[in-house]
Amino acid sequence: MSSIIKNAIMAASIVTALLTSSTAFSQPASASNAAPKWVASTSAGVTLTRGNSDTVLFTANILAARKWDKNELRLGADGTYGENNKVKNAESAHGFGQYNRLFNEKMFGYLRMDALHDGVADVEYRLTFSPGAGYYFIKNAKTILSAEVGPGFVMEKLGSGSKEYLSLRIGERFEHKINERVRMWESLEFLPQVDEWKNFILNAEIGVETGLTESLSLRVYAQDTYDNVPAPTRDKNDLKVVTAIAYKFK
Repeated sequence: MSSIIKNAIMAASIVTALLTSSTAFSQPASASNAAPKWVASTSAGVTLTRGNSDTVLFTANILAARKWDKNELRLGADGTYGENNKVKNAESAHGFGQYNRLFNEKMFGYLRMDALHDGVADVEYRLTFSPGAGYYFIKNAKTILSAEVGPGFVMEKLGSGSKEYLSLRIGERFEHKINERVRMWESLEFLPQVDEWKNFILNAEIGVETGLTESLSLRVYAQDTYDNVPAPTRDKNDLKVVTAIAYKFK
């Protein structure tokens, strides 16, 4: 279990260092000395069964975002570890970072990086780098709907083989605040290899969060990854449904 925590920290560190350093060139010289405010939260969930079955499943993630001037930055890391009758059945760590530079109220350019390790799917590592352009179809206090497209570069090691290739990235993100306590979100990402379209990855997430107190909330979400060319002997589809308690930092 220590390896999954180490991989999660490493993934988060890589994307955080690269993306935060890139934002230094975007801040105007006349900017205020006051640091932009971060909006951050963390969540964790544990499921245990004993008796006829002996299982454990641990999930955790951390998300952070800030906006200033014409800049937007989102960072995150998550990890999962599980056992069934002392046999490991889940081990993944993922980190991401995305920096947006607004051209006007709705159009933006972006730089995104992802790092993934999934021991059960036999993905030793998958690093994805993608610059591109995006557009906010809806952007107000309650609802956000955006789409992104751009080229990508993927480095990965599946099983005993590793490869690098160019990809296309098409992404979409939706978030809506139903009321002061409840919000829902959904995202979709399509990553096909440009010279071999049958090699593609589809990432999807949908979730809802309900506030319990000013700082605590209940978060329920599903994550699905479809890898059309997985590691040998592995399934193409991985689905994860998580229920967790989240804490918002203030």
